[in-house]
Amino acid sequence: MSVDERQNPTADPVVDASAEATIPAQVKLVIGVLLVAAFVMILNETVMSVAIPRLMEQFSVTAATAQWLTTAFMLTMAVVIPTTGLILTRFSTRSVFIAAMGTFTAGTALAALAPVFPVLIAARVVQASGTAVMLPLLFTTVMTFVPVARRGRTMGLISIVIAVAPATGPTFSGFILANFGWRWIYLAVLPIAALALIVGGSLVKNITTPRTVPFDALSILLSATAFGGLIYGLSSIGESTEGRAAVPPVVPLVVGAAALTVFVWRQVGLQRTDAALLDLRPFRSRTFSVGVGMMLISMGALFGTLILLPIFLQNVMGLTTLETGLVLLPGGLTMGLIAPFVGRLFDRVGPRPLVVPGSIVVATALGSMTLLSAQSPMSHVVAVHVLLSLGLGLLMTPLMTSALGSVEPRLYSHGSAIMNTLQQLAGGAGTALFITVMSTRTAAGVRDGLDPVSAQAAGVHDAFLWGTGLAVVAVAFSFLVRRPEAAAS
Repeated sequence: MSVDERQNPTADPVVDASAEATIPAQVKLVIGVLLVAAFVMILNETVMSVAIPRLMEQFSVTAATAQWLTTAFMLTMAVVIPTTGLILTRFSTRSVFIAAMGTFTAGTALAALAPVFPVLIAARVVQASGTAVMLPLLFTTVMTFVPVARRGRTMGLISIVIAVAPATGPTFSGFILANFGWRWIYLAVLPIAALALIVGGSLVKNITTPRTVPFDALSILLSATAFGGLIYGLSSIGESTEGRAAVPPVVPLVVGAAALTVFVWRQVGLQRTDAALLDLRPFRSRTFSVGVGMMLISMGALFGTLILLPIFLQNVMGLTTLETGLVLLPGGLTMGLIAPFVGRLFDRVGPRPLVVPGSIVVATALGSMTLLSAQSPMSHVVAVHVLLSLGLGLLMTPLMTSALGSVEPRLYSHGSAIMNTLQQLAGGAGTALFITVMSTRTAAGVRDGLDPVSAQAAGVHDAFLWGTGLAVVAVAFSFLVRRPEAAAS
């Protein structure tokens, strides 16, 4: 029998659909603090994109070296997130929050004071170590303590954070760089992070009961090799097309894939005795598997678009970094504004009536992006990006809620860790695909006699065409999404 077909109302009363749809005040407080902390951390992920040229000048490093500020962050996330299922099971909510927020705050302070470039990269690694734990902690808290009837609207609040923080990151960074030095990117975030740590450390109470679970060092080593190798390989594909990759991408990709195969085999064996580092039993749920698959396609298209649009706006249309951030801001705000309404609709009608039109809107928006050119009105660019954000807004909350809602309550932390880990892989894969297609087509255009701007415009066009193809695949999968049995009861 699948997880979707099983109902166990005695296992965890708070997730029984017949329970009173109210959230305890203590749980509301914890979720509120976690939302603020997650917003600050996710904002930090996107602030570096427009700052790289300034940092290349400041530290006299090449673009390939400067990109390690992003690559190191992604690598750390990919290595730490798979361990969060174990962390959230072994330790209490309060101790995990303090450790994660404290680590992030320390990394932010180190970044603001970094005297040389290697120290700045180390600071990004420290930041990522805290960030990797916070989102799974937030997801697991919501799924464990929020009644089924209110999960959609609560997950909608998480979608606001996920949407608005990345959207405001480039705008925030552009404003800082236009008026202050690059260190103020971190100095401005530092007091907010410190306040969240102090307030959260005093107000967040232990709302979970830690239990001792086995610790398997080999699984951690395999996980780090697998996910680290795959993320590094994917992120270096773009560099290899320009002859800048230090290691051929095929090497870390093959090593990562081999380690992932062994890792999965070991987890399947260990989970029989509840000793797995990353329990894979959530995949027994068809709803979870389909939801995660849809999330991977959507996140791949989203990350690819987020990396290409700024390149197009600055290199083809000639916008400044601040102007680029302002153009992208309405889309992110749109996604954030509709998230609460999408969450309420999910509680009423389930995922499919939202996911099907959402995937169609995403495919339409990406298809429209293939029509962009250097002469396109700025209003057209904003409108297409808002349309994409609208479609993603219809997808994110229903997919996350239905996928995690189909998992057994005792496996929530593992389901959340799986989803967040695969999102990192999807982001790396989407970025690699879009950048590779763009770089290849751009190089071919230059060889054919096109000027650099026209060649890059053609490369962006081809990349968005591939993104449209991915989105069409997502449309087909959207008809397989359904409400979890437990939520439908």
